[in-house]
Amino acid sequence: MTHSPNRRDFLTTTAIAGAATVLGTSASAKDSDSFAYEVTRTDAEWRAQLTDGEYNILRENGTEWPESSPYWDDYSEGMFHCVGCDLPLYSSEWRAPLELGWVFFFHAEENAILTGIDKAADYSMGRNPARTLIESHCRRCGSHLGHILVAGGKLVHCINGTSLSRRPVSS
Repeated sequence: MTHSPNRRDFLTTTAIAGAATVLGTSASAKDSDSFAYEVTRTDAEWRAQLTDGEYNILRENGTEWPESSPYWDDYSEGMFHCVGCDLPLYSSEWRAPLELGWVFFFHAEENAILTGIDKAADYSMGRNPARTLIESHCRRCGSHLGHILVAGGKLVHCINGTSLSRRPVSS
C-alpha cells in the first residue's frame, strides 16, 4: 500500500521546514568536521567525563525515559547548563508547564543552541510513518539536548533532563 501525500503531510513538512529556517544554524554533535565547536573532546574523554546515560543522550542523540529526570516536574528557579560543557542554556523563567515526562522550555538563552534535522527519529509508535524532528544541540560542544516540537499547542524545546545541570538563581 502506498501513501499519497495529503494536506496534513504538506502542512507538516512546510511547518518543519519553516521552523528549521527560523530556528537557525544546523549542526550536529556527529558533524564535528563541518562545524568547529569551542569545546571538543575525544570519544575517550567524553566517555570519561559522562555517565553511560549522559553519553548516550549527549553524544549518541539518545532520549531518556519519560519522568526519569529529576527536573521533569521540578519547577525550582535556576539556570540550566549543558552537562557537556557548562554553557548556560535555559532559564527556569521560560519553563513550559507541560508535565509530559521531559523538561520543556519556551525558548533557550540567546546564542546557546544550534538546531539540526533528526531524520532518523521514529516517534510514531506504530500510528503514523516516522516524523522528522528538529534537534536541539549545545552550540559550544555540540551535545544533543532534545528536540523542538509542538506540545500543548505551542512550539517548545523538549529537553532531556539528563543533558542539563541546574544552578540556583544567585541573589
